[in-house]
Amino acid sequence: MGAARREAADERRERLARVQADQRRAERRRTLLVVGVVGAVVLALAVPVGIFFARELSAQNAVQAAAQGDIDGVQEIQITSTLHTQEPVDYDLLPPAGGDHHPVWQNCGFYDAPIRSEHAVHSLEHGAVWVAYDPDLDDAQVDRLRALSSANPYLLVSPIADMDSPVVLTAWGVRLELESVDDERVEPFLVKYLQGEQTPEPGASCFGGVGA
Repeated sequence: MGAARREAADERRERLARVQADQRRAERRRTLLVVGVVGAVVLALAVPVGIFFARELSAQNAVQAAAQGDIDGVQEIQITSTLHTQEPVDYDLLPPAGGDHHPVWQNCGFYDAPIRSEHAVHSLEHGAVWVAYDPDLDDAQVDRLRALSSANPYLLVSPIADMDSPVVLTAWGVRLELESVDDERVEPFLVKYLQGEQTPEPGASCFGGVGA
């Protein structure tokens, strides 16, 4: 009887050991499966994000490179006088790229109604870029300009009728005429000329003047 009990006990231990071994193998399989699924999900999410950031970085580098060189179509304007005056100024260009101007500057930001050029020219003197757009420009492009003005504190945006081009970018002494806000030269122009080397009074405020 003793031997029989020992054999039965040994058999139970063996069965228990086999069951426990099977459980451990099943647990390892589940763990590997979970790790594999999580890894696949992370990889699936990471690859598009990585591609996105790589593309963004590449685009930013391209903009910086374009801004460091000569931007195609930019006109250099000779500024012969920079006096303060409260009288109307007869500018040769629309919009002007400098010259005599009002003692008070135009606050930078987006405007959906025309502003006085004399105030805007003073803003250019402080390092602003003035983006003038045709009042009939489509809503999508106007929204793009609104977003750009929100992202750049020294950007001044306003409509001007009867310009030679639908969109004109102006900084002190330079201007660029464009057919569309989506032109690839817009961002290089902003990078190069917002508070750029051409600025007569860099760092001077574009707020605390007139306008919204």
